[in-house]
Amino acid sequence: MGAVTPSRAVRLRAAVHRAPRALYEELWAAPADRVPRMGEPDAPAWRPSLLVLLIIAAACFAVPRTNELVTEASNGVSGWAVLAALTQSVVLVAGMIRPVGAWWAATALSVTTVLVTEPVMSPDRLFPWSVMGMVFQGGALFLLALRVPLRRATGALALTLLAGMALTLHQTQRHNLDLDRSAPVFVVALVLGAALRSLRLARKDLVVQAELTAEERARRTLLEERNRIARELHDVVAHHMSVISIQAQVAPHLVEHPTDELRENLTGIRENALEALAELRRVLGVLRSEDAPAQSTRHAPQPGLDRLGELVATVRSAGLAVTVSTTGTPRPLSPGVELSAYRIVQEALSNVMRHAPGASAEVVIDHRPTGLTVRVVNSPPGHPAAPSPAVRHGLLGMRERAAMLGGELATGPTPDGGWEVTALLPATTTTEDAP
Repeated sequence: MGAVTPSRAVRLRAAVHRAPRALYEELWAAPADRVPRMGEPDAPAWRPSLLVLLIIAAACFAVPRTNELVTEASNGVSGWAVLAALTQSVVLVAGMIRPVGAWWAATALSVTTVLVTEPVMSPDRLFPWSVMGMVFQGGALFLLALRVPLRRATGALALTLLAGMALTLHQTQRHNLDLDRSAPVFVVALVLGAALRSLRLARKDLVVQAELTAEERARRTLLEERNRIARELHDVVAHHMSVISIQAQVAPHLVEHPTDELRENLTGIRENALEALAELRRVLGVLRSEDAPAQSTRHAPQPGLDRLGELVATVRSAGLAVTVSTTGTPRPLSPGVELSAYRIVQEALSNVMRHAPGASAEVVIDHRPTGLTVRVVNSPPGHPAAPSPAVRHGLLGMRERAAMLGGELATGPTPDGGWEVTALLPATTTTEDAP
């Protein structure tokens, strides 16, 4: 036990030495919460109303506080009493902007006014905190608790109570002591301010979490759409690589007496095709997640513009009036361009059915020397669409398909109130079939 007591004494002395520094950092140097601007997630809607009410309350506070500070009625209202009451009113309003400095100023003013008036104060008046003194000091604590953590506000409450106890010990005559009544008032003011601050921070956290959840959902949807596009293009490229390998293997048997050089070249073509196919499957095999389509479905032919008539027929059977027109001279396109054009038309028509009920749509396929232009335009909706609980990511998928081929996608409203989707897909690109 003898060895424990000195160590405790050392720790106690160290704590006492650190106390002034900790007090300075907690109740002076550390900044208060930033005042949120209107429209920000943590901006309380009641803040402007509180400021107006505080200004009115501070103005009303000055008159009774002046009467409390008047020591003798026969001498009338002294100038220092008016000045002290007005200063306390200004400090109370300043607590909305600088709560830490305002609390220190309020505490100093309260102690000063009590020390000045105590010798001539009526014994029946509450001491050390008068009624208006409780209101003033409690208001300063409330505004402080609104903007600082509970730990710091509790320290301010402790100092306030210690100041009251010190004033009680310094009295020169008997008074109507009210520490047992002022302490609950200060505690309630602190708890109310801390509760409102916690409510504001919780609301901010909820808004931030909702934004993060929405961003994460959009990011996940983007990755899923990219994976789906990559799987489709992988199937297209893998099919062509397999065909090249088979044709290179069969070609020597179609030529009578093939030369050794021909056999060697065809063998090299086949080996390169098989090697590229194996590498392609190794790199993109990870994209085939557990919810990927079944084996038979994955290896089915991917749709292209030759199946656009079937798509339009399906949409018409669902009640959407669709017209299709083709301009320019059709020419063979890469499977990636064909697939992306088909999917863009499919998604655009699905969006018309979901978000523009009663509208009609027009699909224009324009073949150009530099590429393919896909345009889907719908008329204004016949009636408002029912709210959809699902997140709208159709435009995101269309934009990804166009960007993957080096193309562009433009969407927006038409002058008559409809909607237009235009995709520009290049006919030749170094990445058109690359996953």
